[in-house]
Amino acid sequence: MHYQATADQYSWGYLMPAVRSMGPDPLERVVRLASESAVVIFSVSSCCMCHAVKRLFCGMGVNPTVFELDHDPRGKEIERALMRLLGNSPGTVPVVFIGGKLIGAMDRVMASHINGTLVPLLKEAGALWL
Repeated sequence: MHYQATADQYSWGYLMPAVRSMGPDPLERVVRLASESAVVIFSVSSCCMCHAVKRLFCGMGVNPTVFELDHDPRGKEIERALMRLLGNSPGTVPVVFIGGKLIGAMDRVMASHINGTLVPLLKEAGALWL
């Protein structure tokens, strides 16, 4: 697997996979990427909400795989596919998948964190051991 990294990515402690050919369907690509790691975040590097969700997971000891859509030539297509998955809700990113399952945008992640269901999801996916 080939990886590329930017200085910003090193600050999060992860590497972003280089652009890979996943076929013509962006939705298929989202599903495939989301299933490759325990926690996957689709993000935009300049988005404050994306930054907050990445900090949340890193602060919990989770090492998410982050796909910065503004660094991907097909990022807009992927963002539209994410909008379809979320029911065309505004403010698409960040979008979080845990264990290959769509959790949702920031509001759903925070609701899960507050009501205590986030940690069990992370444990079940193998992203947390304690």
